[in-house]
Parts: sequence; C-alpha cells; structure tokens
Amino acid sequence: MVRRRSITQTFTDMEEEIKDIAQTHKAGFVNIVGNPNVGKSTLMNDLVGERISIITSKAQTTRHRIMGIVNTPEYQIVYSDTPGVLKPKYKLQESMLEFSEGALTDADILLYVTDVVEDPEKNKDYLDRVAKESVPVLLVINKIDLLKGDGELEKLVDEWHNRLPNAEIFPTSAKEHFNIENLKNRIVELLPVSPPFFGKDALTDKPARFFVTEIIREKLLLNYDKEIPYSTEVLVEKFEEKENSIHIMSVIYVERDSQKGILIGKGGEKIKKVGIEARQDIEKFFGKKVFLEIFVKVEKDWRNRENKLRAFGYIE
Repeated sequence: MVRRRSITQTFTDMEEEIKDIAQTHKAGFVNIVGNPNVGKSTLMNDLVGERISIITSKAQTTRHRIMGIVNTPEYQIVYSDTPGVLKPKYKLQESMLEFSEGALTDADILLYVTDVVEDPEKNKDYLDRVAKESVPVLLVINKIDLLKGDGELEKLVDEWHNRLPNAEIFPTSAKEHFNIENLKNRIVELLPVSPPFFGKDALTDKPARFFVTEIIREKLLLNYDKEIPYSTEVLVEKFEEKENSIHIMSVIYVERDSQKGILIGKGGEKIKKVGIEARQDIEKFFGKKVFLEIFVKVEKDWRNRENKLRAFGYIE
C-alpha cells in the first residue's frame, strides 16, 4: 500500500536539506596581488569568465580594487583585482597602494602573481609581508608562454620557492588559458565552509557607471603616450538607461590646459576616436545601443588633492 507523505514531513525534509547545504556551502575572498604589469587583470578575467577588469600593456592600468564573483550551487568565490604594488609619487598612488595592502588583511586565499621576467626581490617589503601570511598563498608565475630555453621554468620555480617557501606554485599563461583550470580547482578546494557573501546572481560589487569609466580610461591608455593617460580621470555625470538604449554623458579630467589640447587633438579627431572605441565596447558590455557624450575639463593637480580623490572614489 502506497501512502502519501504528510505536508509537515515534506517541509521538515526540505528544512533539513537546506540546513545540509548551508553546512557544506563554501565561500571566500580570493585576493589577487603583485607588482604592476604581471597580468593580474588578465588572470582575474580568466578566472571569473567575464571581462571585469580593463587590460592594457601599460603599468598601473588598474587603479581600484575590483571584485569579480563566481557562483555555483556549491560555492561562491569573490575575486579581487588590485592595483600593482608601487612606491607612491603622489596621493593617487598612495590610495592605490592602500587598496593593495588592504587585500592582505581580508583574504581567505591570496594569489600572488609574478611573471617570467620579474625580479623576485622587487618590492621586497611587500613580498616579506606575503611570506608571513597565515592564509593559503598560491604563487602564480604568469606568462610562461614567453619562455624559450630548457630549464628556465624549473629555475624560476626554485627561485620563488626559496622566496615564498610556504606558497603553492602554479606556472600559468592567463593569455593562453594554460593551467588555469588546475588553479581554479585548487582555489575551490581551499575555500572555507561559509554561506555566500553576495546574492547568487551577483557578478561584481561595482555599479554600471564604474565600468563605463573604466572602458573610457582603457581607451585613453591605448590611444595616448607618456604622462597623458596617467593624468586623466573619468567621471560619468549622466547614465540614463532605457529598454533598448543608454544615454551616457561623461567627463574626462586632466591636470593642465596643455593636456586638454593633446587629448582633444586637431579638430577633435583624437577624442572622437576614443569615443567611438569606447562606445563600441560599452554596447558589447551592456548589450544595448549607446549614445555617448564625452567632455574634457581641467582639474589642476587632481592626483594630489584629497577632495578630488574622494570624489573620484579613491578615498572613502
């Protein structure tokens, strides 16, 4: 004889199942740190599976701490891409260094990224702090696709093992997606048991406007040389989203009048090129038609002014 389960028993079983899931679910903060230009942002995007961080071949591309969140029913990984470690020359770089140093204080797992050409003793003070970390440290030797000679990788691994003896070493090429899956699997193994920190549909902690500013800033880094892109900051003053389109009004700030002229270019040609390239990427990012307006303004010495750095989100 087949008997129907009582509604009470069904709900009891459901509660037990939810409780079991809560006791086995994993979640943690995986912070990506290292010196400038070693491929941290490329690695971050590869691990997340989305283009969260902008990428250029220039140092100091990343200015903020940017989170990318990976969700499955079993776990949530909160990756953080951070600015490259450097010795500050002005207040903006001091804020950038604080983002990198802060990543050492709240990590469940630390990814220290280097590459095949970097001196293991570069920024020794920061590296000494990494060596003292109590959380698991995964040392990522990136760009191994650039190695040509036999034995070069083994030599690098030995050098880094001597420098960070407690770290697990993962030779990778984020650009070629080499050994990334093994790195991902180890991260999942090391995650602590915890409920998720963000909603399961979350991809990042940043608002839509932030990614507009980053895309425009990326085009500045790609289209201008020397000090110009490092002297700029982008602010979105209007973000009006409709069902099928977005109207964006943004301002690029520079520090001097001469920089404004270079940025705009003869007849506005250079800034027009930046606008076209940025609009195309913003449309891909949001999947909508975008109307983008860009203005250029002078904000003298903004990189050393605390009030402007606070307005641009570098100081809380």
